[in-house]
Amino acid sequence: MNRELYGKLVFELSRPGRRGYRLPDNHIGEVHTEGGQQPPVIADALLRQQPLRLPQCDELTVVRHYNNMSTNNFGVDTGFYPLGSCTMKYNPKINEEMASHEAFVNVHPAAPDNAVQGNLELYYTLQRSLSEIGGMAEFTLNPFAGAHGELTGLMVIRAYHDARGDKARRKIIVPDSAHGTNPASAAVAGLEVVEVKSRPDGTVDVDDLRPLLDETVAGMMMTNPNTLGIFEKDIPEIARLVHEAGGLMYYDGANLNPMLGIARPGDMGFDVMHINLHKTFSTPHGGGGPGSGPVGVRAGLEKFLPNPRVVKIENADGTMGYRLEMGADALGSISATLGNFAVQARALSYIMSLGSEGLMDVGPLATLNANYVKECLKDDYLLPVEGVCKHEFVFDGLRDKSEHITTLNVAKRLLDHGYHAPTIYFPLLFHESLMIEPTETESKETLDEFIAVMHDIAREARETPDVVRNAPHNTPITHPDDTAAALNPVVTFDALEQTEE
Repeated sequence: MNRELYGKLVFELSRPGRRGYRLPDNHIGEVHTEGGQQPPVIADALLRQQPLRLPQCDELTVVRHYNNMSTNNFGVDTGFYPLGSCTMKYNPKINEEMASHEAFVNVHPAAPDNAVQGNLELYYTLQRSLSEIGGMAEFTLNPFAGAHGELTGLMVIRAYHDARGDKARRKIIVPDSAHGTNPASAAVAGLEVVEVKSRPDGTVDVDDLRPLLDETVAGMMMTNPNTLGIFEKDIPEIARLVHEAGGLMYYDGANLNPMLGIARPGDMGFDVMHINLHKTFSTPHGGGGPGSGPVGVRAGLEKFLPNPRVVKIENADGTMGYRLEMGADALGSISATLGNFAVQARALSYIMSLGSEGLMDVGPLATLNANYVKECLKDDYLLPVEGVCKHEFVFDGLRDKSEHITTLNVAKRLLDHGYHAPTIYFPLLFHESLMIEPTETESKETLDEFIAVMHDIAREARETPDVVRNAPHNTPITHPDDTAAALNPVVTFDALEQTEE
């Protein structure tokens, strides 16, 4: 990395004695004793042996450093972000304005119900909105993320079977194309994962599913449309088979976006589902959070949802209000209070801004954008599954493989053109997977510019392959040893000094 060109580390800007602050005189650190008692002694093993090494910089240096560093960040506000399976759609600024409203930001999470009626009404309204959108009877907003929602939903399935005394049901069927969190969540929930194969078109092989269904199956997890962006056309048959075997259907909501305005998981036969608010409902995404993974259930499963739940009540004076309810048959608590309130406020702002008519346009527009990009690029990139996709699609690398240009090479070359790379090497069904999801928020002009760049990269791969093979060329870090970077990451300034010595 050229630190002279892209900015030095804050430690390199440090100068002894230089500072940009002055704290007022105070008595912090002084020990006061009462009644002659000795102050508590901190064990030597817990005491720092050398002073903490912190950078010493003036205010202007710090401001310039972090502002310059921020220009190297990439987000959906700065450019096209076609990260397949992640639905990196734009977060409208009205959502941020609502989430940061003064009536919300200073509310204490332990405030009594009568002091936070507005917050509880927001929770309740979002619960009902998601229930209508998902075709479910009830939702909980408590889970902090999609994977947390998966775990919660699977715990509901397990609680349902246990309540019926059917404790032998400990198997969850998961397609081979599933997101990695599906089997991971099932394992954490104490369930055994059974894989079902996909057909060449990427959909679940019903013939492979049938012999897997018996009295030990608790349920089946599915994403629809699936990871290839293909709608599971056999979902009514799959749901019928699983239900006849005594299992429940779980809907992974990662790919709900193209379903808005078209179909509801509850109507397809799913019993439990989670929704990624940070995907479908445009709240901030990436960097490990924040997130939210509300879980919905069909009628008859509501009592198993985790505590607490927000319910609507009639007050003594006849007015309507809201309160927290603790269910006797609930899972218990799976998060502090009621999840990420600010994320949920953003999601409700998005839903209410679009309204029912606007929400019904989301799925068709996301599908239109994805198919437009796919059809424009399939002459240069290998499309293993033909036909109409939904919100995303997967190429198997370049169509012309004579120069052995990999998907990783293509992704890195895109960085030179100012685009975030699509998802690469997932799903694992293809050797050189390149998964693209444009979302409905991008204009035709943006898509056309991206398509042109992808064609240019394919041309370079044929005519000047080393340009693609050695990309990126104009990023702070150009062509590192990926394996060494993963095995021996440099994450501290001291380690950086040692590596450069």
